[in-house]
Amino acid sequence: MFYESWNELLRVPAAAGLAYLILIAAVRLSGKRTLAKMNAFDLAVTVALGSTLATILLNRQVTVAQGAAALVSLVLLQFATAWASVRFRSVRSLVKAEPTLLLRDGRMLHDALRRQRVTPDEVRQAVRTQGTGGLELVYAVVLETDGTFSVISHAQSGSGSALMDPGRPRTPSAGADRL
Repeated sequence: MFYESWNELLRVPAAAGLAYLILIAAVRLSGKRTLAKMNAFDLAVTVALGSTLATILLNRQVTVAQGAAALVSLVLLQFATAWASVRFRSVRSLVKAEPTLLLRDGRMLHDALRRQRVTPDEVRQAVRTQGTGGLELVYAVVLETDGTFSVISHAQSGSGSALMDPGRPRTPSAGADRL
């Protein structure tokens, strides 16, 4: 059967409109960080929001008010986790991965590549994408917490302070692949 009743059919666009407005308002109120590039936690929240929205739209046993409460709860949990991760290193380490140094002074760090499941070809592609033709011209390639590659040429390296974590004192030449 295509539909049970006209009321059920009309419920979907009505619920969609209300749920959509609530979702947009909740995401806007939670701040710009909610819309930033995703890490694993952000992806999980996004999938949960999408699943909740679909449930609100298609499950007649879930009221729009219950769905709104679920959407707002998920956004508030994401906001609270982001707030705590900014203030507490332990929370940040649970929620977000740390950046990883994959190439230093033109040399691949093969142990780091294996741990991060990145191939040398992917590093070379990141270097080429930045318009650099030789690995020897690259000071560092970093796999960032959101899965993107940052490529720093020798000309752009400066003091190398962007590669050091202020919470862990060490020199950039220490050879460690964790930042």
